Amino acid sequence: MRRRATRMEGDGLPTRKRRNALPCRRPVMRISTIPQIYRNVGRWREILATLSKYGLADWLSRYDFAPLRALLKNREGHALTSESRPTRIRLALEDLGPTFIKLGQVLSTRPDLVGEELAAELEKLQIAVAADSPEAVQEMIEEELGRPVTELFTEFSPTPVASASIGQVHRARLATGEEVAVKVQHAGIERRVRIDLDILAGLAQLAERLPELEPYRPCAVVAEFRRTLRRELDFERERRHIDELRRNLADNPSVCIPRAFADLSTDRVLVMEWIEGAPLSNVEQLPNDPAELAALARHGAELYLEMIFQHGFYHADPHPGNIIAMPGGVVGLLDHGMVGRIDDSLREDIEDLLAAIVEGDSRQLTAVVTRVAATPPGLDEAALGIDLADFVAHYAHQSVDRFELAAALTEMLDLMRRHRIVLPTAATMLLKVLVMLEGAGRRLSPQFSLMDVLRPYRKQMIKRRMSPLRQLRKARRIAYEMEQLAEVFPRRVRDILQQVQTGRFDVHLDHRGLEPSVNRLVLGMLTSALFLGSVLLVINDIWPFGFWPVVGVSAPGLAGLLGSAALGLRLLRAINKSGHLDRRK
Repeated sequence: MRRRATRMEGDGLPTRKRRNALPCRRPVMRISTIPQIYRNVGRWREILATLSKYGLADWLSRYDFAPLRALLKNREGHALTSESRPTRIRLALEDLGPTFIKLGQVLSTRPDLVGEELAAELEKLQIAVAADSPEAVQEMIEEELGRPVTELFTEFSPTPVASASIGQVHRARLATGEEVAVKVQHAGIERRVRIDLDILAGLAQLAERLPELEPYRPCAVVAEFRRTLRRELDFERERRHIDELRRNLADNPSVCIPRAFADLSTDRVLVMEWIEGAPLSNVEQLPNDPAELAALARHGAELYLEMIFQHGFYHADPHPGNIIAMPGGVVGLLDHGMVGRIDDSLREDIEDLLAAIVEGDSRQLTAVVTRVAATPPGLDEAALGIDLADFVAHYAHQSVDRFELAAALTEMLDLMRRHRIVLPTAATMLLKVLVMLEGAGRRLSPQFSLMDVLRPYRKQMIKRRMSPLRQLRKARRIAYEMEQLAEVFPRRVRDILQQVQTGRFDVHLDHRGLEPSVNRLVLGMLTSALFLGSVLLVINDIWPFGFWPVVGVSAPGLAGLLGSAALGLRLLRAINKSGHLDRRK
């Protein structure tokens, strides 16, 4: 079977994010956003209607009343209330279109944020977008490459092999006789994506204000998604990924990366060679020999470990549809829009993390997690240590050949989500790749163990850490940082002393949680003032007077007394709700 040289765009996150980043600040809806909302009012109405529909279905699912539960149906006619919440979220994203489907696919790589159940459901998201007309495709190619399609290709199929959210793929043949896959961006997709990204940013601002959604860090997630999608709109970036992978793996005969044609590629058109093979997702086309399948699984795992631990640049979407089994045991990799990069520091952190899990060292695991990840304020480190100790105790006594790394990493990510610990994007992507890699290997051979393949790399890890070259490079980096500190420190101290001397030294205090206390204090003062003023009006018989049964009593004073009583009761209720006045810590 012939297979196109690439699937659609990558489904992951940016390659690197600053470690230990603080959560995004609570945004403020600005007046400048109103014109943007007005311009996109039609799309806003469509999105809010869909979200309302699925939100109502979620509410109705709590009640066992058949007529109401049958009101809302999905596109297949099934009642939405009978579906689980993760399924309803997936269906809502599918109804909202390609940009939101891509968002769901990005979230599927972050089980530490959304949970393993929702992440597993979002992995089912599929993109099926109507293809552009042959005339639109031809116009796009000629506009980008500056030559007629008939001059560029001797054969060009007007029917696309596949069509996804960003673009579609056509099969063609060059004048040299080589068969190629031509990936063409959809017409107008940039404008549609820009509108949806603006709306997502607005929804994230609203979601950030809801306490139940704040732990999911909607602003940070949308910011990451915006960077990812903008990168995927640039096919030139994907071509550079292909070239770099081919350079790194040039000496490995067991892998095939489709070659990209730089002179026939732009940021909206990408031409690659067409490779033949059977994707791992199509079990019927794979070899029937179990030994051959086991060897293929091992070769694929070794290939990924080489990319990760040797080159620090790897293909970040080992989905069974992206891995091709080719003749001679060669592994072909498709879809290079999503890649991962790791530096020496992150690689060592991941190595320490895996070693702590395998060796059952809960203290080392706790130290690595708190060093690498962004921890929330007030983290209960004792509870985290207990949970991690239970976690490693479960996996510490398993033999290496039976150790299920995917299950261990999945459970650890779920544990971290419960403690609201957020890993760096690059670390989460790498762990997710390892989980998907073991799943793809077990798809070929049930006896496959990623830890067994990792065993030789553990020796290489230790050897690389102890190498004199690495120690020298590390010492050089530390010396450079100390030199920079020695240059900057005196100047900074001098600036501070000058500010103190001239009276320009300011100390800014960031108060947290004082707003309710200040509001209650102000309300108490207003209540007291209103009560005292009303008493004076009553005592001095200020006109007008009330009617029966309060004849002869000042009506404004009486109204003020009643108002102050109501405000006082409200203040007491608020205090009682948050804690009694005499409660001691």
